[in-house]
Amino acid sequence: MSKRLPGRALPRWSRRKDARPDEITAAALALFVERGYAATRLEDIAARAGISKGTLYLYFANKEEIFKAVVREGLVSPLAEMRELAERYAGSSMELLRMLVEGWWARIGSTPLSGLPKLMIAEARNFPELARFYVDEVVEPGQRTIARIVERGIARGEFRRVEPQGAALLIAAPMLLVMLWRNSLACCARSSADIDPRTLIEAHLEWVRRSLEP
Repeated sequence: MSKRLPGRALPRWSRRKDARPDEITAAALALFVERGYAATRLEDIAARAGISKGTLYLYFANKEEIFKAVVREGLVSPLAEMRELAERYAGSSMELLRMLVEGWWARIGSTPLSGLPKLMIAEARNFPELARFYVDEVVEPGQRTIARIVERGIARGEFRRVEPQGAALLIAAPMLLVMLWRNSLACCARSSADIDPRTLIEAHLEWVRRSLEP
């Protein structure tokens, strides 16, 4: 039986006079996904968090700092946990890939955090420094983690010899597709064209297994 990586809900919070930083980042995430980075103002974030703009400045100097905090809290931290799991896991490499994909869905793909890739693709040209931060902190570490699992499987004789970086890109691509679809065309799709994430994930994992097995 496959082990499942348990999901963890986003922090619950209620408005109060002195909001904690995680309440501010939760409000910012919602607005970034709804409006985009450029259109989100600091006063909008403060209002969504139920605080004054002055209180917001007690925690963050500017919008860029808030965005980086959103990414580090919501994406970098779960990716680090997945990387640590990969380093200590004693089971098969295919099972490890399954746990990574299912953990990604529980922690990121099925949550408002799934809107961040679409936001970065849309805003990258206008905010290249933020895009580089996102690539350095999220994209490249995620790809390295998957590539290392592929290398692990090859070394253990569980996978046939493939180019790990290319395999990592192919493994990650459907995950990105799900997030982009959920936050763009899904609202307009007819039922026959809609993408069911769970069905896609299971089909993808079966494709990965068949593609990598010796």
